[in-house]
Amino acid sequence: MPKKTGVKPVSQNKKAYHDYFIEEKYEAGIELFGTEVKSIRAGNVNLKDSFCTVKGGELFAHGMHISPYEKGNIFNRDPMRPKRLLMHKREIAKLQARLQQDGLALIPLSLYLKDARVKVELGLARGKKLYDKRDAAAQRDADREIDRTMKEKFR
Repeated sequence: MPKKTGVKPVSQNKKAYHDYFIEEKYEAGIELFGTEVKSIRAGNVNLKDSFCTVKGGELFAHGMHISPYEKGNIFNRDPMRPKRLLMHKREIAKLQARLQQDGLALIPLSLYLKDARVKVELGLARGKKLYDKRDAAAQRDADREIDRTMKEKFR
């Protein structure tokens, strides 16, 4: 049987792009149990309000809700348990220094399957103020209006 290849998106954290400026992106593996992987493949994941911390040289994702697998009965785990993320020690140390020094946050942006493995895209993020959110909404509306008028003129 051939190996599955390619990237299949499972879940996106759209709220993160609304609440934060994303400065850098990283890819990390995630330590899961069998029923959690099956639940992720079914798309039962919520990344909203999730964040990452570094503790004891290890990276953990908090607030990531993976719904219990329907047919998992006794093997299901707590849906809100902290999940360990897998990155190289040097990368974790570099991220920890940036998080402490610059007042940034590490936010899960998306969850996807890459060559049959579950991966998490992390974003090094700086929080937006209310006026930044308003500016982004105004810019988005202006771009939408420009696209609409261009489409009408060149019909």
